[in-house]
Amino acid sequence: MKKKESVKTTTKTTYQIPIGPIHPALKEPVMFEFEIDGERIVDVDVSLGHVHRGIEWAGMQRNPVQILYLAERICGICSYSHPIAFARAVENACDIEVPERAEYLRVIHGELERICSHILWAGVAAHEIGFDTVLFLTWEMREKALDLTEYLTGNRVTKAIIMIGGVRRDITSDMVPKVQETLKYFKDNFEKLRHIFLDDKTVRLRSQGCGVLTYDDALKLCAIGPTTRASGVKKDVRVDQAYAAYGDLDIDYMTPDVLTGEVNGDVYDRIIVRLLEVKQSIDLIEQCLDKMPSGDILSEPKIPKLLARVKKTAGEGIGRHEAPRGEVIHYVKFDGENDNPYTWKARAPTYNNILPWIPMLKGEQIADIPIVAASTDPCISCTNRVTIVDNDKNSRYILNREELHRMSIEKTRRLMK
Repeated sequence: MKKKESVKTTTKTTYQIPIGPIHPALKEPVMFEFEIDGERIVDVDVSLGHVHRGIEWAGMQRNPVQILYLAERICGICSYSHPIAFARAVENACDIEVPERAEYLRVIHGELERICSHILWAGVAAHEIGFDTVLFLTWEMREKALDLTEYLTGNRVTKAIIMIGGVRRDITSDMVPKVQETLKYFKDNFEKLRHIFLDDKTVRLRSQGCGVLTYDDALKLCAIGPTTRASGVKKDVRVDQAYAAYGDLDIDYMTPDVLTGEVNGDVYDRIIVRLLEVKQSIDLIEQCLDKMPSGDILSEPKIPKLLARVKKTAGEGIGRHEAPRGEVIHYVKFDGENDNPYTWKARAPTYNNILPWIPMLKGEQIADIPIVAASTDPCISCTNRVTIVDNDKNSRYILNREELHRMSIEKTRRLMK
């Protein structure tokens, strides 16, 4: 991997571009301030902590079964990841053993969510560089994944499949053919996606060498998920901790060198990792269907008995889960007197992957901001306008999101000539 050089200015005048933090469209406000020289980014500053939604506080007034529904709403795309991490934290604190079949079912739902998320990301990334045809293709594929999710859980987004001590619904033998049919559809279309993203000349020009995060920076800034694996860091909770049924499955770290033989840590490598993980998720679901044992899917189906056990617990627990964007961690503590947690803390993966934006964006052009930002699959909504401040002329002008997107598309078209 090439070492990223420091950015030097070519003129005396630099501009500041503040992005965020407050706008009606923002769900999770974040403030970025870019210093630019011409169209080149010289420095980036990140400011967090602009809002507190109060989900954790609301959860501390409720019992763990009720909190599962709150946890689902921390992130719509990761609506399985947060409940499973929370459930594992409670199970850890209360010493609740999950039935083996339920562990396999949890893997299936987790990997199906990963497929949904990565395909959604692929469409968004294509849109950011002006390939809306690919956006439509990927979202058509994602519809199949959502249809299967609805078939297995009864819901398309907030799935409500996780329960403390297991899962709420089984996958019966008559449901397996539908799962296999959908997996075959993904396999048939995977090569098409792979060809578009990895072989297309324009995608390569926009992504190779762009938004580089070195191995050392990934470690230093604690990046996680596909973002850090694309920089060659072998970190994956499914492998490192082998929770649920992952210890019984054939799974390994997905890094770019698995496909290309090298690691560059750029946007292109982050594309590679996510495509590899889609293929891996398909394989993991198939393994689960082949190896899944019979038995119960819930350790305690009677909720009053479950809550009585929680109420007697005086202790704490941690639940970790490898979400599509990276490791999700939930922490709970019970006081032994109430069934609601004394403390509940959730850490989403985007929290770790925001600071790596700084080295990724330094030295790039303004037109690269959309694709570099999208390459980490951040769970923050976009600001709708950008203000550019001219320090010399003491003037400012506005770039809205559409204009920023237009600049990205124009760069793509220039490269295609």
